[in-house]
Formats: sequence, structure tokens, C-alpha cells
Amino acid sequence: MSSINGLQLPPRTSKPRRDGWTVLIDNGLPLQQFQDSIFSSADLIDFVKFGWGTSLITKTLEQKIDCLRNNGISFFFGGTLFEKFVSQGKINEFYNYCRKNDCNYIEISNGTIDMTNTEKASFISDFSKDFHVLSEVGNKDSDKAMEQDSSQWIEWIQEDFEAGSVKVITEARESGTSGMCQSNGELRTDLIDEIISSGIKLENMIFEAPNKKLQTFFIRLAGSNVNLANIPFADVIPLETLRLGLRSDTFHLFDRSIRK
Repeated sequence: MSSINGLQLPPRTSKPRRDGWTVLIDNGLPLQQFQDSIFSSADLIDFVKFGWGTSLITKTLEQKIDCLRNNGISFFFGGTLFEKFVSQGKINEFYNYCRKNDCNYIEISNGTIDMTNTEKASFISDFSKDFHVLSEVGNKDSDKAMEQDSSQWIEWIQEDFEAGSVKVITEARESGTSGMCQSNGELRTDLIDEIISSGIKLENMIFEAPNKKLQTFFIRLAGSNVNLANIPFADVIPLETLRLGLRSDTFHLFDRSIRK
């Protein structure tokens, strides 16, 4: 247990950490708002993802990246940007773009274009020679996502790890309406149960959780140090309170464990 002002709270890993990641999504925040958020909560933020293709048209991208580096926060570009380059046969240009921006991490996905997971794994293998690869499983189209059963998800996750992914992200979109979620926002709990039963280590997974409902579910599932992504900038501190049992949604969960 950790202690803050005498309160016994669930333990949280310290940065730089292997699990317990909080991955924010920047959907085009103004520079000042971006910087203020980073300065205020740098100790709680592990990564910032520049959502989909926003990095290409963000005039202040260099300043944002400098801000992250100065505060010990890593970054990567959205997987949809990778897919856009692939769709136009310009994978070398994507590599050069990441190199130009001194990326250490990249996201590789196949949630939008028609690409098999084996083809995606080939890209993972190639890029993992020069980058830390975060791959993503799941389709962004909710109808197509519902056609993908748990056995496929498990096969794809394992294939991504074997190809060189350091962690695998489960798709939910920034809206929480696809991938591991139904179009109405309800979680596909059967899918999650099967992934857990498969023996895949949860510390190697990153769950997209853009809202409190999803954040609470995954914290209850895997504890305070679960890896969560697509977190809005406004949710940094609210999410940390969920992780520490300082919000009613997880209050009794951790209170019981401390009393034992």
C-alpha cells in the first residue's frame, strides 16, 4: 500500500513504469492548453498519442513534442495515420516521418483499411527493428468489429506479440463504440473474459478507455496499475483518483482490500 496524508491507498508504480500507463489522446488541443495540462500533471502521464492524423496538420507539433520530452513523457502518432500511408503505398514515407520527429514509439493498426493481421504483423516485425511498436487489435467499424470473435482476437494478439509488439492495444475508439465495445457503448464482456482465460498477461495489454465507465471497469478488472489509453486530457486527475480508490466508483473495491 502507498500512503498520502496518512491514508492507505493502492500501490501505484512510479515513472518510468512498465505497467499502470496512462495514455492521453490529443485531438488537436491548442498549444497553451496542451502545455498547461502537461505541466500540471506530468507525473501522472506516461504517453500522449496524437490522434489519427492530427499530427500532420498541427502547426505547433514541434512545440508539443518538446513539451513532452522536457517533462519525461513519451508520444506516438495514431495508427490511422500509419494506415493512411500504407493505403497509398508510402510506407517508406511513414518511416521517414517518424524518424524526422524522433519517435521512439509507433502504433501499427489495421482497424480502418483492408489488411490481414498477418500483413500487419509483417509491418510490426519490420518496424520493431528501429522503434518500440504498440500494435492495435480490433476494427473501427462497429458492425465489422462485432463479426470478430474472441478466438480471432486472441490469435491476433498473440501474433502481434510474436512479431515484436511491446504491448497490444484493444480498440474502442475515442468514442467507446467499437472494437471491445458494442455500438451502444456496452462492453463485450464475453470477449474480455476469453482474453483473460487465454493466459495473455494483462500487464502487456493496453485498454482504450475514453470514459469513466470503461476506466472503472478495467480498474475493477485488473487493478490500479492497468494500462489505459485514449484518455481525454481533462481526465488525468479524475482517472488517477479512480486508480487510488478516491472516487465512489472504486472506493469500496480498494477499501476492502486495505482492511483485509
